[in-house]
Amino acid sequence: MKKSTPDGGPVIVKKYANRRLYNTETSSYITLEHLAVMTREGRDFKVVDARSDEDITHNVLTQIIMEEESRGGQTMLPVSFLRQLISLYGDSMQAMVPGYLEASMDSFSRNQEQFKSAVEGAFAHSPFAEIAKRNMEMFEAATAAFKSAGVVPGAAPVAAGAAAAPAATASASKDDEIAALKSQLSALQAKVDKLA
Repeated sequence: MKKSTPDGGPVIVKKYANRRLYNTETSSYITLEHLAVMTREGRDFKVVDARSDEDITHNVLTQIIMEEESRGGQTMLPVSFLRQLISLYGDSMQAMVPGYLEASMDSFSRNQEQFKSAVEGAFAHSPFAEIAKRNMEMFEAATAAFKSAGVVPGAAPVAAGAAAAPAATASASKDDEIAALKSQLSALQAKVDKLA
């Protein structure tokens, strides 16, 4: 859905003879990159020739596409598609092409949104999220059990004589187990975060 100005109409952008673009909403000069960002944000705008007041939005949008395609890297419009499109100019089917392309892009956008929602929903209730939750509950239960038994991780047990050495060893091994559990839990949480 396109976002319009507070008065309900599109943002008017004036193009001057020196090729500069003037955004009447912000009262500032802008570039084609600004218009590309506005397009991605769903902002509705209309570009008019400052002298003749002619609507030149189509030409400017085409210019943005040409600049995006010439930037290098991955192009969006395959050569075969461009050849087919050019061959349709002057053809008896030319009048039907704009409507067909617009309907195809609308359908693509709807499918993209549905796919995105499905993926987000799948990971929100994924088994990995449940496993992480169960592991955290087990870790908290184990910590509570150690505390209730009087064993506080990192603290030496209070005992006298020969009993102190075995208790210290038991406490150290419990500390190691807790540290290992924490490490495993952190690794699992990192995996869940990465998937989400």
